[in-house]
Amino acid sequence: MSDRRKFVKFSLLSSAAILVGRKLFARTEINSAGGYDTVKNEPVVISTWDFGKEANAAAWEVLNKGGKALDAVENGVKVPEADPNNQSVGLGGRPDRDGRVTLDACIMDENSKCGSVACLEHIVHPISVARLVMEKTPHVMIVGDGALQFALANGFKKENLLTPKSEKEWKEWLKESKYEPQKNIENALPGGKQNHDTIGMVAMDKNGDLSGACTTSGLAYKMHGRVGDSPIIGAGLFVDNEVGAATSTGVGEEVIRIVGSHLVVELMRQGLDPESACKKAVERISNRNPEAAKQVQVGFLALNKKGQYGAFALQKGFSYAVRNGKEEKIYESQHLYP
Repeated sequence: MSDRRKFVKFSLLSSAAILVGRKLFARTEINSAGGYDTVKNEPVVISTWDFGKEANAAAWEVLNKGGKALDAVENGVKVPEADPNNQSVGLGGRPDRDGRVTLDACIMDENSKCGSVACLEHIVHPISVARLVMEKTPHVMIVGDGALQFALANGFKKENLLTPKSEKEWKEWLKESKYEPQKNIENALPGGKQNHDTIGMVAMDKNGDLSGACTTSGLAYKMHGRVGDSPIIGAGLFVDNEVGAATSTGVGEEVIRIVGSHLVVELMRQGLDPESACKKAVERISNRNPEAAKQVQVGFLALNKKGQYGAFALQKGFSYAVRNGKEEKIYESQHLYP
């Protein structure tokens, strides 16, 4: 009996040592982007595009103090929403072809609660309106005039979002009124580099809980009333606290057709790492219509419950920003087409 007790005690101690060892070794795993993956329950925030770095900094203020991921992502994406120099999100966003700035946004927490607004005018922070839809109503999405009325009733200030710079560009566009949203022309820069686009952000807090946010002014010079993937739960953003979270950027019509962010999360559920899951989603867009896919940009960004992150895009030029306890860095995403 004494020998048996010793054996059980030894087995328990050995198991504990193995678990500790695994946790320690997990801290040194290097991801495909060259950065270090975090372990579960270490806060991390990731977001789309270079300007996500400033957004991440605001989110990190919340996470680093032990705050919730939901508060972090809202705080983070409010930065580009209020930046008049960012012409694809919030204030200063490029208008539709009628000269009206219409905004889309959604937010989702660790309990699958979510809120969304679409075609919202005159409000600088649609993400905060989306959160109120989640918290104060039985609905998920409110659009157009109804969304504006809801925002004003909850204390938001009505403002002119069309800045002189965006108005000038719109009037130049009117001279030809060339409507080619499939080319994603408003985001193209010399050399194929992508300019500002939708900001999607996902984060994990110290409790291991995930949340995400997505906000945009949509395609420049779109038809009035057009809504892309950004405010659609499962397309522009999806969070499953058992598995991970994903967000998207680029031409929203292509993302909607495959319910992209939900697809990425489901692929992670099947065991794929974040980058591989994003790649599979991109390949699905390409396989559906290869020639059309070569003319547009779509990128996916994902974070799993281990704190591992990754991204993949159709075209070269998609970047994403990472902030955790080890790094604050911008990465270039892998891509399908040269």
